[in-house]
Order: sequence, then C-alpha cells, then structure tokens
Amino acid sequence: MKITDSYSFRGELSVPGDKSISHRGIMFGAISNGLTEITNFLQGADCHSTISCFQKLGIPIENQGTRILVHGKGLHGLTSPSQVLNVGNSGTTTRLISGILAGQSFESTLDGDASIRKRPMKRIFTPLSEMGATFQCWDPDSFPHSLLATDSGCAPFTIKGGSLTGLHYQSPVASAQVKSAVLLAGLYAEGTTSVTEPVLSRDHTERMLSGFGAKITSVDTTASIQPEPMLEGQKIHVPGDISSAAYFIALGLITPHAEILIQNVGINPTRSGMIETALAMGGNLTLQNERTVSGEPVADILVKSSSLHGTTIGGSAIPTLIDEIPVLAVMAAFAEGTTVIRDAQELKVKESDRIKAITENLSAMGGIVTPTDDGMVIVGGAPLHGTKICTCQDHRIAMAFTIAGFRAAGETTLDDRQCVAISYPSFFEDIKAISYQIP
Repeated sequence: MKITDSYSFRGELSVPGDKSISHRGIMFGAISNGLTEITNFLQGADCHSTISCFQKLGIPIENQGTRILVHGKGLHGLTSPSQVLNVGNSGTTTRLISGILAGQSFESTLDGDASIRKRPMKRIFTPLSEMGATFQCWDPDSFPHSLLATDSGCAPFTIKGGSLTGLHYQSPVASAQVKSAVLLAGLYAEGTTSVTEPVLSRDHTERMLSGFGAKITSVDTTASIQPEPMLEGQKIHVPGDISSAAYFIALGLITPHAEILIQNVGINPTRSGMIETALAMGGNLTLQNERTVSGEPVADILVKSSSLHGTTIGGSAIPTLIDEIPVLAVMAAFAEGTTVIRDAQELKVKESDRIKAITENLSAMGGIVTPTDDGMVIVGGAPLHGTKICTCQDHRIAMAFTIAGFRAAGETTLDDRQCVAISYPSFFEDIKAISYQIP
C-alpha cells in the first residue's frame, strides 16, 4: 500500500495494548509473589527489552503472544545478572528498572542502542543517589571491552544498590519515568518516599502498584509510598494504547469521508490530552462504552471527518499528550489558523529531537512551521506534498508522517518503516484494513 492521498478510511479496529502498562505489568509482576497474568500485552520491541532484562535477573517469564505469564519471586527475589541488561531503545525500561535495581544488594550494568545512549539519565541518578544507590557511566566507544569511566549521565552505566533511605524528592520535570523510578526504589527504602512534580504526569505506576498491594497515596502532584509491602501477583488486562490510537484519531479527523471506531482504548485522565485537544480543535469525536478495566478507564473512540481549527497546547496539558505531539502537529497542518505548541522542551530528548524532526519533515512537505525552544508554531492550511520522510529511526515520527502522507499530494515514503515495531508492529496492516480507494 503506497502512502498517497487516494484513500479514505472507514471501519473498526483495536490498537495494541498500552506500552506503559505492559512494561509495568512485567516489572511489578517480577517483584511480586506468585503468578501475574497479563493479557493484551504489547508485543513491541521495547516491551521485549523489559522481558529480557527480568529474565536475566532470574524471573521465569512465559511469552504466549498477547498473553504473558510472569512467575514472580517477591520483592527480594531478583538475582545478580551475569550479563549486561540490554534495554534496547526503551527509556521506560531503563529508568524504571533502575529504581528497582537501586534496592538490590548487587551490581547491574545497563546498555542499549545508539538512541538510548544519548538520552538523559541524570534525572534518575540524582534522586536514586540521594537515596543511597551509586552509578558509574562508561565510555560507549570502548564498552564493554574496556571500562573507561565518564560522567556523561547516559548509558551504558552500572548501578550498585544498597541500603536506601526514603526522601521527598521535588522533581524538576513532570516525568512518569522519574516518578516511577523513585517510587520503585521507595519499596526498598527505610521510611516514606515521596515525589512531587511541577504538574501531574501519567499515573499508571500508582494505580497498578496499589493493585498489587503497595501502600501508595497520591495528593495533588505528590505521590508517596511505604516500604516493604507484600506484593501479590495479579491478572492484568492491558487497554489499547491511546498513543497508538492517536494516529487513527488524526487520520479520521483530517481525511474526507472518514469514520473510524477505535475500540478498547485507555482514557486515563493523565493520558487523555489527545482527546481533549482534538475536541478543542473542533474534532467530531465521541467516547462510547466507557468502563473500568484492571483499574484503568477504557472507552471506544468514534472519530469522523472534521473541519479543524488551530489551538494552543501547553502547560499542564503537555505531560498528558507528550508522545502524541508529532501527530498533533500533523493535525495542526490541516487545521484552519495557527496552532502553538509550547512548554514541550521534553521533545528534544525523546528517541529523536522531535522538535527538529517534526519541523524539518513538515517543512519538507510544504507546511508552514517555525521551531521554538520549547515547541513550535504551525500555520495550518498550506497544501502538503509527498516527500521522503527522515524518521530519525523514531517510531512516532514515522507513524505521524505516514498519516500526513495520506493527505499530501503525490507519494510519501519513509526512510525507515521498521522502526514502528518499537510500539506498533501491525501499524501498516491496520491502516490497510480500514482503507478504501477513493473513486
């Protein structure tokens, strides 16, 4: 299927399981007692990295497709790994597992791909070091053959756990990964551990850990956890990932004569910024069959072709839609008027510098976009044309500009289609399944 403007889209689909929740199911199951069964698990490369790491830490995990069985060994059941823990491209794996490893009595070394070696880890090193863990980064050019110490603040690095002390950490960034790393270390610390964020980030860790039996509370933007709980294995059904659904929300809204029903999508309020922004832009979007599944709110999302208008996206909304900004930028290019995205400097340290990747690719298609230090300004309505997209091996850039390509004159190509497997291996097949050629 070529990426051209000769298609419209109609039908029903279910997107893969939520990546954030899939990661956490593996991790929390591993440090719980007994069996954790995870259904609708995301079979993406990042989640495979999490499985691999915990297997190297001595946890038996059965991968049965979208059903995963984790045979947990309790809070203190992990064993010293004999190999480097390869986190692949996964920032979630790297940061969350570091919180768990901070409480272990052994050393572990983490490394990943070229992208992960550039992503900032000092944001977790700082609070975890204050709690009592120690970190040492290594020169990636010589690793693992020669361990040359650096202060890069990036992978590869070795973490040595120890006797931890609880703290109240004032996080300078609203980051679920930072918050989760500290709370997970707090399971092993003496006394209460708390994290206060500037604005609330996604709360999957708080919801799921509570379900496993952790003593965790949340008040405003502060989450607190008590040490040494008795965690018990659970049955978890993973809702569809709102970040994956976002591409079909955008596709349905900007394509003439489109109508798409996206089933079983997680609509956690700390993740629902895509829905709220689509509505603010005038999108014809409705939630149906709202319900709660495994502690997470879920709904079916119906989207229809719409005339969108520009908006301003910033402030406390950013943590609720940070991963959706690439496709929101595409929506803005087809909206009437100007869209301003601000307070999103976090985009610079994702799998790619997404501010740069979005603005360069959108400009190459004929869009009118100006990058800023913390976001971009997009003037909608300029006719887009197909081009070769530089994905920067970033799955979200690849998928967002695939959506743009279905509304751009001519053919759009990607320099790397395979990177979508990080979070959505069946992305192209799912688009094809609901497409029809315009007469």
